[in-house]
Amino acid sequence: MALPTLTNDDRDAARQKAILARRARSAVRASLKAGTVTLAQVLNRSDTIVGRMPVRQLLTALPGIGQVRATRSMSALGIPEGRRVQGLGPTQRARLLEEFPDAA
Repeated sequence: MALPTLTNDDRDAARQKAILARRARSAVRASLKAGTVTLAQVLNRSDTIVGRMPVRQLLTALPGIGQVRATRSMSALGIPEGRRVQGLGPTQRARLLEEFPDAA
């Protein structure tokens, strides 16, 4: 299947949409880091902004959680490296909240 040909206006619109999505994800991560939003609140959101965020990014945004602990926790919980938040099942979400009770 061939990719659609986009006009310059279509490309600009797509770029702007991507920029807004990245800014929104950055705001969610900053809220998590500051403690104004909990992990449970973020996991319960059903919008595409949070849904398309990689789980590792979400975990590293928690205070005191780095790349190594996030990777170890994900492998211990059976969450693949490339998994996005929208791809988490209910059991995985519950286990994440159990693993990080201070952030919930």
